[in-house]
Amino acid sequence: MAELVRVAVDAMGGDNAPTEIIKGVVEAVHADERVKVFLVGQEDVVKKELADYSYPAERIEVVHASEVIETGEPPVNAIRGKKDSSIVKGLGLVKNGECDAFVSAGSTGAVLVGGQVLVGRAKGVERPPLAPLIPTENGCSLLIDCGANVDARPSQLVQFARMGSIYMENVMGVKNPTVAIVNIGVEEEKGNALVKETYPMLKECKDINFIGSVEARDIPYGAADVIVCEAFAGNIILKLYEGVAGGLMKKVKEGMMSSLRSKIGALLVKPALKKVLKDFDTSNHGGAPLLGLNGLVVKTHGSSKSTEICNSIIQCVTFKEQKINEKIREAIQQEVVEEKEEK
Repeated sequence: MAELVRVAVDAMGGDNAPTEIIKGVVEAVHADERVKVFLVGQEDVVKKELADYSYPAERIEVVHASEVIETGEPPVNAIRGKKDSSIVKGLGLVKNGECDAFVSAGSTGAVLVGGQVLVGRAKGVERPPLAPLIPTENGCSLLIDCGANVDARPSQLVQFARMGSIYMENVMGVKNPTVAIVNIGVEEEKGNALVKETYPMLKECKDINFIGSVEARDIPYGAADVIVCEAFAGNIILKLYEGVAGGLMKKVKEGMMSSLRSKIGALLVKPALKKVLKDFDTSNHGGAPLLGLNGLVVKTHGSSKSTEICNSIIQCVTFKEQKINEKIREAIQQEVVEEKEEK
């Protein structure tokens, strides 16, 4: 039997915890025999929820954590003050090598701070970015960064491009993935100071398949495999993406139910529409990995349901098997060596 991938899951984090979290965990261990989950949270609450399911007992273990970090708490104070919280204890399992990955739908700030402070940045990585997969006409693209670094420097965006390329090639199987930087136009001379300074640096990188700028409207059409930006722009893109998708679906459903004729038409198109909707459902792609750490940390939406939790856990298997952290570390260290040689 193949070596199990050990994933610590924050049972108490998110709007739908612990019910949807535990449901997603059970779905994951049934879906993939390579997964063992350590459910971190208040033991009595977690075990009560688990009692409703049948599952291989040897592949789900409960780790007691008496405290919960709430979304509104200052992240640094929460990480320092709540040592027995599900986030701190879960990240500790990764730090100590007891788990290969940590998945949480809890406080984004606490996960970001805890990931960097407890798990630690890989040598040479300036800033770890959050990198979710977003659905496109061609499949999906990696949006990097979407929430970790609101203010970033050009050298950091170049590292994001490198890490994103490694992820898309090894996890998603995209050979020589294309990389583009988010801009207000495709012309090289356009953009703010950050984009204008980063653009020529990306052009010079031989290990990055840089194709230039990408406008936000072209992202859903799959204009590039890796979409590079600082987290301020990235988070706006991600939230607008989700909002437009949700609003559009609501209007489509209203239109289909508006008359007898439209209801009959809805029945005819339902199978095709269902497939399209599934392709554009962000929850099918799992959570956003915080790349560039010494271990894998995955942040899922606070509103995550069981499907996204399940997919986030399974996503960790590919990440571990493809040795993404090691490949990122090697690429960044190679970059440091080349910079020293140039000087």
